[in-house]
Amino acid sequence: MLTISEILILENKLCEAMKNNNTDVLDNLLHADLLFVVPGGQTITKEMDLQTYREGRLKLDKIMSKIEDVHIIDDLAVITLQTELKGDYNKEPFEATYKYIRFWKKFPKGIKVVGGSGIAI
Repeated sequence: MLTISEILILENKLCEAMKNNNTDVLDNLLHADLLFVVPGGQTITKEMDLQTYREGRLKLDKIMSKIEDVHIIDDLAVITLQTELKGDYNKEPFEATYKYIRFWKKFPKGIKVVGGSGIAI
């Protein structure tokens, strides 16, 4: 069974990895079969997400999240949050607030993000 505190710790770890461009931590937190709908509407995979960081296309100067809800359903956690982001994407500066939903699932080798979506609000 998952706990809310476990998920909140992992969310913080995920945000820090995104801000610090730490692809090793991201690789560990994201499930191999991840599907994520980005704010532009396209569906990306784990490898596509990691490639964005490896190539330096996304650089975050600020990432500040406010958790809205966390629901634990057996070995799955569903979390919604609002996140303020500031940085640049493909060398174009941006600053916006996004709403995300993420799905964390517990596996024998740890808890991983298996899916999610984000929209600008």
